[in-house]
Amino acid sequence: MGRLTAETRARNEAAIQAAMDRLLAGAIPPGGGCDLKTLAAEAGVTRTGFYPKGERPGPYQHLAEEFERRVKEAQAAGIVTDPRASQIERLKAQVTELKERVAERDADLAELTAFKNLAISRLAAQHQEIEQLREQAAAADNVRRLPAARPGSAPFGSSS
Repeated sequence: MGRLTAETRARNEAAIQAAMDRLLAGAIPPGGGCDLKTLAAEAGVTRTGFYPKGERPGPYQHLAEEFERRVKEAQAAGIVTDPRASQIERLKAQVTELKERVAERDADLAELTAFKNLAISRLAAQHQEIEQLREQAAAADNVRRLPAARPGSAPFGSSS
């Protein structure tokens, strides 16, 4: 690529300024961001013009510095220049909240599982004790049956 003429350079700088104003106003194209790559694409210039060429500055390096300064100023003022950045921050916060909720649910689940295991072991022990008592009662000779109640008579201690 040859040297830029003064007219081409002025035209490119005007296009960069206009693109800079659009991006800072929030007119971000799909798939773009509020960055130098999108600025160059919107202005129709190569991105390499924003960077130094060895010892000498790039032809649009001063505009790149101005753009980065304006982006930082807007961010410091709380102005959202790139909706994707705020969406990323919102999603990061949401992920953090969901991770905390999952951790709480995991802890609750572990606690409930421990309680269930304890309850099942206690029920099994009680069932075994009942079975042993039934066997002892069936094997013992000193257990007597009570006489059956006579029809029409109230049991002892009844208030009827």
